[in-house]
Amino acid sequence: MTSTHAFWLAGRQATGEDSFDVTNPWDGRHVGTVSVPTEAQIEEAVAAAYAVREEFAATPAHVRAAALDHVVRRLVERTEEIAQLISAENGKPIKWARGEVGRAVSVFRFAAEEARRFNGGDAQRLDTDAGGTGRLGLTRRFPRGVVLGIAPFNFPLNLSAHKVAPAIAVGAPIILKPAPATPISSLVLGELLAETDLPAGSWSVLTVPNDRMPALVQDERLPVISFTGSGPVGYSILESVPRKHCTLELGGNAAAVVLGDYASEKDLDWAANRIATFSNYQAGQSCISVQRVIADASVYDRLVPKIVAAVEAQVTGDPSDATTDVGPLVSEDAAKRVESWVEEAVGGGARLLAGGKRDGATYAPTVLTDLPDDATLAHEEVFGPVLSVQKVDGEAEAFAAVNSSKYGLQAGVFTHDVQTAFRAHRALEVGGVIIGDVPSYRADQMPYGGAKQSGVGREGVRYAMDDYTYERVLVLTGLAL
Repeated sequence: MTSTHAFWLAGRQATGEDSFDVTNPWDGRHVGTVSVPTEAQIEEAVAAAYAVREEFAATPAHVRAAALDHVVRRLVERTEEIAQLISAENGKPIKWARGEVGRAVSVFRFAAEEARRFNGGDAQRLDTDAGGTGRLGLTRRFPRGVVLGIAPFNFPLNLSAHKVAPAIAVGAPIILKPAPATPISSLVLGELLAETDLPAGSWSVLTVPNDRMPALVQDERLPVISFTGSGPVGYSILESVPRKHCTLELGGNAAAVVLGDYASEKDLDWAANRIATFSNYQAGQSCISVQRVIADASVYDRLVPKIVAAVEAQVTGDPSDATTDVGPLVSEDAAKRVESWVEEAVGGGARLLAGGKRDGATYAPTVLTDLPDDATLAHEEVFGPVLSVQKVDGEAEAFAAVNSSKYGLQAGVFTHDVQTAFRAHRALEVGGVIIGDVPSYRADQMPYGGAKQSGVGREGVRYAMDDYTYERVLVLTGLAL
C-alpha cells in the first residue's frame, strides 16, 4: 500500500514543492508520500476560511447535515480500506483500526443528528421586573469563527473527526492539521468531504510540519483552537494566544481502582482482563489507557497474578494480523523512551513482573509493582504498554492515590456499591469516572476532557459544538405577552 497524497486546500486537492514519506512503524514499509503546502498555500486556505465564515454560518442545517450524512455512508463503504490504512501508518492492530473507523462513523452520525436539532438557545421572559414589560429575550448560538483543529497520531481518523464534524455541524470553517506521523487518514477524510456540496473554504486539511505551526496558531483570523496532544505543546499554545478560545485535550496517567467489595473470582478475572486489555490497546498510546492499578489490600494478592497472566496473554506482533492485540509504538524513538522509563523505575527499586523488553518500535506489555514515588512512571504519562500496581488500605486511601496525580482525565472504579460510585464521582478529580470498568471507556457523544493538567474544555460532538459557538441574545420589545 504505497501512494502519493496531496493535501486539501479550501476543498480541492493541491500539491506543494516539498513532500515527506510516511512509513509503517512495524516494518518500516513505505506507506505513502505526502505533499507539504507552501506558505502561500497556507495563506490561501486561511484567507478562504475567513472569507467564507459568514456564508457557512448561514448555510441551512439540512445542507450541513446532508454533508455529514454523506461522510457516514462513505466511511461505512470504505471501512476495510481505511482501517488497513490506519494500521499501516500508525502501527495499530487491525482489529483496533476497524474499531476506530466505526467510532468515526458514529461521530459523523451524531454530528448530522445534532446539526438538525442544534438550537443552542431558549426564550426568556423579561417582564419579571417592571422595566422588562413587553419584552422577550431569545438566545441563539453562533460560530465563534474559523477553527484550527490540531489532531494527534494515536487516533488519526477518529480524533480528526472530533475536530471536523462538530465544526461542520455548527457552520464553523475548519482548518485541520493532522499529525506528521499519520496524515493520510485525515487526507482520506478530505476525499470524502470533497464529494459534498459544502462551500469552498469551509474546510481544509493541511499537512503542515510542526515547526511551521506557530504562525498558524498566532493568526488572528483563526480565533478557535482545538488541540489534542501532549501537555507541554498544549499549554505552550494556550500561553501564546491567551485571548483565543482554546480547547485542550491533553495527557493523563489513568488509574483503575479495584475496591474490596469487588472480591469474587469472577469479579477479579473481569477486572484483570479489562486492565490487561486496556493498558495495552493501541500499544498503550491512549490518554485513558490504564497506567496505574490501585488495589485494596484485601484483593491485591489475588488480583496481581491475574493481571500478570492476562498481560502475558496479550498477543504482540504484526498489526495486520487479526489476532494481534499489541502492535508497535508509533516510532522506535517512542519505544526507546518507554524502555528508559522502565529501566529507571527498576533501577530505583520497582519490581518487574512481566515484560520490560523492546524489539525495535515494539515494547512488550509490562507490569511493575513497588514503583518508587520519584520514578518518572509514577507521575508522567508513559504513552506505552506499561502499568504499575499499587496496594492501598480502603476507599479513602485509594481515592487519594488517584488524586495524587497532576493529571485528571478519567478513572475507573471496580465496585458493586452504588453509594461508593457516587462518592467516587464526588471525590475523584477527573473528567470522567467509569464504574465497574477501566478508565479507557469513551462514548463519542459524551463530554470528554479532563481536570488539572489534563486540559481545558470538552470534546464529544454536542459539547464541541457548544465550544465552537457563543450565545447571542435578541431582545424583542413592545410585545403583548
